[in-house]
Amino acid sequence: MPRVCSVCSRADALEINEALVIEKRSNRTIAKQYGLHYSAVQRHRQHIPQLLVKAHEAEQVAQADELLMEVRRLGVKTLKVLHHAESAGELNTVLRAVREARENVRLLAELRGQLDTRPVINLVLSSEWLELRALIVAALEPHPDARESVLRAIRGIDNGAA
Repeated sequence: MPRVCSVCSRADALEINEALVIEKRSNRTIAKQYGLHYSAVQRHRQHIPQLLVKAHEAEQVAQADELLMEVRRLGVKTLKVLHHAESAGELNTVLRAVREARENVRLLAELRGQLDTRPVINLVLSSEWLELRALIVAALEPHPDARESVLRAIRGIDNGAA
């Protein structure tokens, strides 16, 4: 089992990281200032890029959480308007609030990855096309160069390159 980095486990690790990354101080200077061994700072510096990646990922998660919370707050406001409009008998406002509530649900589902809005293309090769393709290729058997050109073109069409 690998040992825990002696710099990472310190209470002032963030301060040391800032000295390494932001202030660009030398390993020797940091070791002396924080009472560390030079080689400990050197080893720690080697995994700073991994720490930066983790910090960036954590920041992205925090931003996503903020976005979800904002959408939820909008949903709560929308439902309050809906209930108020229902109580007041304002049917036009009720319908608009229902539309907004539905959009909020759709957006939340999309943000959570529960709804995929990317377009889907379904291709079905008909039996007629397959038969015609076979006839064309067979008819070009005596003409190898033309046959090869047609096959390349057909493959391009079949792979969606047309």
